[in-house]
Amino acid sequence: MKISIAQLNYHIGNFEGNLQKMLASVEEAKKQKADIVVFGELSTCGYPPRDFLEFDDFIKESEHSVNELAKASKDIAIVVGSPTVNPVIEGKDLYNSALFLYDGKIQQVQHKALLPTYDIFDEYRYFEPAHEFNVVEFKGYKIALTVCEDIWNVGNENPLYVTCPLDEMIGQKPDFIINLSASPFNYAHSQERIRILKANVERYQLPMFYVNHSGAQTEVIFDGGSLVMSPNGKVYDELPYFQELVKTYELKDVQNGNQEFEQTKDKMTLIHDAIVTGIKDYFGKLGFKKAILGLSGGIDSAVTAALACRALGAENVLGVLMPSEYSSDHSVSDAERLAINFGMPYKIIPIKNPYNAFLNVLQPHFEDLPFNVTEENLQARSRGIILMGISNKFGHILLNTSNKSEMAVGYGTLYGDMCGGLSVIGDIYKMEVYALARYINKDKEWIPENSIVKPPSAELRPDQKDSDSLPDYEILDKVLFEYIENTQGPKEIIEMGFDEKLVKRILRLVNINEFKRYQTAPVLRVSSKAFGMGRRMPIVGKYLS
Repeated sequence: MKISIAQLNYHIGNFEGNLQKMLASVEEAKKQKADIVVFGELSTCGYPPRDFLEFDDFIKESEHSVNELAKASKDIAIVVGSPTVNPVIEGKDLYNSALFLYDGKIQQVQHKALLPTYDIFDEYRYFEPAHEFNVVEFKGYKIALTVCEDIWNVGNENPLYVTCPLDEMIGQKPDFIINLSASPFNYAHSQERIRILKANVERYQLPMFYVNHSGAQTEVIFDGGSLVMSPNGKVYDELPYFQELVKTYELKDVQNGNQEFEQTKDKMTLIHDAIVTGIKDYFGKLGFKKAILGLSGGIDSAVTAALACRALGAENVLGVLMPSEYSSDHSVSDAERLAINFGMPYKIIPIKNPYNAFLNVLQPHFEDLPFNVTEENLQARSRGIILMGISNKFGHILLNTSNKSEMAVGYGTLYGDMCGGLSVIGDIYKMEVYALARYINKDKEWIPENSIVKPPSAELRPDQKDSDSLPDYEILDKVLFEYIENTQGPKEIIEMGFDEKLVKRILRLVNINEFKRYQTAPVLRVSSKAFGMGRRMPIVGKYLS
């Protein structure tokens, strides 16, 4: 028995594109002499489809894709994920299903039982959970067919669920497990994924073929990393990250566990490759070709530009340098050096004239109040208008360059430096931005060293430094991580040894700036808790404000 894993990059709602990609993979699996080829969760329509699932036509298109795949299953079995209709009036209208196709028709369907409703997931909004569990019999083998989360309740240890699908199936004596997944990336998830799969194969003493998506769907990124597990708990093989691939395995070899292979899991490598994938797919799947961003000479815009150049090609990334009277000479020279290093086009457009024009219009209405953050924001908004003007005129998509630390505490200007169609580094804390810059420079000084070592500054007033307004980033990032990723409250964070006054100040800044984050671009998700769909907070909440 030979099983092919088809690790593919799907496109939500692109039924014809997804279908043709899967049909080509079926042909490749046949060339590799496979008996079964396995695709990912909801592969006909892409994941996560969200409220597209409420359209009858969307479901009919999914069904059409399944029927076309069934026609290709004359001499190879195809396992595909797709939404299916629940015929029972009571309950949700749909199931999240794995369909086993062979001999030109649907032989069996297994619905997903465990429907995640946390972080970025909202599956119970759409799907009815499975209540029946039956193995698939094929060519003398019994197969336990599961969908993603169904393997994440090993022995009923997960308190979110009351059912363990594999416990239900094990009495039917399956020979191996197939799992169709759409498991989103974060930089720590690949290790957790392997831990869960090891727990499953060790508990049931069965090999497992785990198929994941690759590629990005707006802010959600999938790393691939599909896995083949031997019954002894060893990783028989782990497919490449952020790549499409069809690879075939002999079941007996996997059962014997005579090899072991895991990829290296370096944090910065994963983050770098994930963001490059996210940018590439955001532009490619929406039909965009060119990007624009403001280049300040600082670390954030430098890292954003570097990642965009690697994703789109430097010739497709336009940098705009917009010095003000407060910009240092090295800000312009550092930004120019970066653009030259990558070979990206750039323009220099000083903001003195538009900034002064705004001041002249507004000064009579400012009632002689002293210079403050208002004038600083006018500079940022002058830059935003310039960037959006060029974006509109030439069809360039503006990339936002704010990091997670700044977004967390509101250290940014709405309709100014927070403009953009995509937030590239908005899920990376400031200290991680420095580490990513070092990673980008590991073979060559792409980012000027001065951009990395100089004190960060918005340069909106004389001799301004970020440290004038914010705690030191090394401390700030640690407090933010505990509050955002680890959901620790002020008492718990203070007990860790952080200054009480500082902690309360930071947490208050996070909460009172929620209104800004509601108005920002989608953030490419690389952590376990990114701003956006995975972190839902009220704007007018009183907690810690």
